[in-house]
Amino acid sequence: MAFDAEIRQALIEQVRRFVTERCIPIEAKVGEEDEVPQDVVDEMKSLGLFGLAVPEEYGGLGLDMETECLVALELGRTSPAFRSVAGTNIGIGSQALVLFGTEAQKEKWLPGIASGDLIASFALTEPGAGSDAGGLKTKAVRDGDHYVLNGTKRYITNANKANLFTVMARTDQDEPGAKGVSSFVVERDTPGVSVGVPEKKMGQQGAHVCDVIFDDARVPAKNMIGKEGEGFKVAMSVLDKGRLHISAVATGASERLIKEMVGYAMEREQFGKPIAQHQMIQAMMADSQAEAYAARCMILDAARRRDAGENITMLASSTKLFATEACGRIADRAVQVFGGAGYITDYGIERFYRDVRLFRLYEGTSQIQQIVIARELMKAANAGEL
Repeated sequence: MAFDAEIRQALIEQVRRFVTERCIPIEAKVGEEDEVPQDVVDEMKSLGLFGLAVPEEYGGLGLDMETECLVALELGRTSPAFRSVAGTNIGIGSQALVLFGTEAQKEKWLPGIASGDLIASFALTEPGAGSDAGGLKTKAVRDGDHYVLNGTKRYITNANKANLFTVMARTDQDEPGAKGVSSFVVERDTPGVSVGVPEKKMGQQGAHVCDVIFDDARVPAKNMIGKEGEGFKVAMSVLDKGRLHISAVATGASERLIKEMVGYAMEREQFGKPIAQHQMIQAMMADSQAEAYAARCMILDAARRRDAGENITMLASSTKLFATEACGRIADRAVQVFGGAGYITDYGIERFYRDVRLFRLYEGTSQIQQIVIARELMKAANAGEL
């Protein structure tokens, strides 16, 4: 739904207070303990953050894309671990059901996803297939009223807490590439489904990724999302939306980093004056602000176009490429402005530096975004639309 300006602003301010008062003060604690406290998770549930993108009729807030991005910008101002707690429910874990699920599937799972009582994960990446989604090896073989799944998924966000997975598996073993892939909802307690231990990561402590293994897991045929062979279509539609959301989270982080670097530069003195008065420091601050502003404008423009029903595949990839790469540059400048202090854990800048590096990898690497953009440009040229 499209929120009116007053309701939207009230929601944004509520999320901003939550981030400022509850999340930012415990960022270091979450980083050290690799866990978001349960009371904070419960507050996220009460705020409706798990159901931002689930339609109202299934218990969610049913936000339009623009409002969701405005919320994500606010969530991006703190450690990505907080957003990640609800992130798969908001995006890739739920959206296959929202966009392509049957009414029975939606009624069964979306209310629990919206409330946060069910955690949904998106299982696409494999040990030998990530950017090459068409190279999936996980098999789904029809056996009566079930499909039998075998294979391993890797780096699956929130897998250790998930109650259900959206799984991409190959149903046509003779059809190479994307055409033989289908999508399924697989419940965690299905016999033959197991989850590995959380991986140790460079950053984003408090957000967990694990392997998910399917060993003769029997999944009801009615759990297929969409039609057989449409899995790649489902995945790409989900990722278009997810890329805008991640762009907003990354840009929220950029804006937080700018605030921190400017504040520090105005206090820290060298050569008899605050370093903010030195032109080279000013240049880093100015470049960061210009890039963050450009990213915000791209996000909101692409979101409004999606809300208007336009195909935003190229815009989503363009936005994700620019916003996440800009965030990486801004994080690097923040460390530089802080100098030696930026390398010390006390200030939290080094933690952000590590955390934001992942933005350029998941939901499609920067190089995949470049390929998508170029492909869409050529399609537009062939259609006479360029």
